[in-house]
Amino acid sequence: MTVAVTPPFHRAAGLAMACHPGPVVAVASLAAALAVAAGSSAARCLLIGAAVLAGQLSVGWCNDAYDARRDAEAGRRGKPVALGAVSPGEVWAAAFIALALCVPLSLACGPQAGTVHLAAVAAAWLYNLRLKATALSWLPYAAGFGALPAVVTLSLPGHPWPAWWAVGAGALLGFAAHLGDTLADIADDERAGIRGLPHRLGATGTRLLLPLAPAAATAVLVLGPAGPPDRWGAATLALVLPTAFAGLVLGRFWRKAALAGTVAVAAVDLSLLLVRGSSFA
Repeated sequence: MTVAVTPPFHRAAGLAMACHPGPVVAVASLAAALAVAAGSSAARCLLIGAAVLAGQLSVGWCNDAYDARRDAEAGRRGKPVALGAVSPGEVWAAAFIALALCVPLSLACGPQAGTVHLAAVAAAWLYNLRLKATALSWLPYAAGFGALPAVVTLSLPGHPWPAWWAVGAGALLGFAAHLGDTLADIADDERAGIRGLPHRLGATGTRLLLPLAPAAATAVLVLGPAGPPDRWGAATLALVLPTAFAGLVLGRFWRKAALAGTVAVAAVDLSLLLVRGSSFA
């Protein structure tokens, strides 16, 4: 009997794809960009980016390894573990190696910053292993995105806590990310017995709620800082709210309208967060 052996290059490519490279790079880049905006040194920015990258790699690999059987049964494409390009054991090993690297990298950012980041990574692992199928599925996303400003500010000299509006906006964007990430897979997930918050809301309810979270994040970013909003903040708020509302209305005719509106508003929110980086510490 001939045993098929996956070439090392294909296994390496499968391992790379199994980590969810898009979100991993996006979140790590956002963390480093926030550190730059907050005035961290170049070395500190690289350290924060590396710590977040290691944490996100561990979370992504954990997710695909744990869901391998479910993904195979659902016939999902683009899932290297489910397709046999790389084994679950190899992906689990990569996840634990990345997690082991994440610990010293996080603590090197400072005890407080490291503790906050490791708590966020632990919440993400808990999502993969348990909370994904519960009504609290949104919580690790909100906690993870909300923790990013804290990781950055707590690594600064004096270890200041971040402004409440930076944490609140991050949490709202994390909530929106959870809804958007789950929306396309609601039907497959329900067949597999997963009943997270988006599944309980249903595809229609999730699509309707999706643009509201980043719109609320815009309001927090514009109105949260002390003093009246400047003209650019007021103009942004005046532009974002109709965009989110348009996504809700057009969603009746174009299924992806709500997601498109959400992405547009979230991009504005991230820009605002970066622009205000020097003031959220």
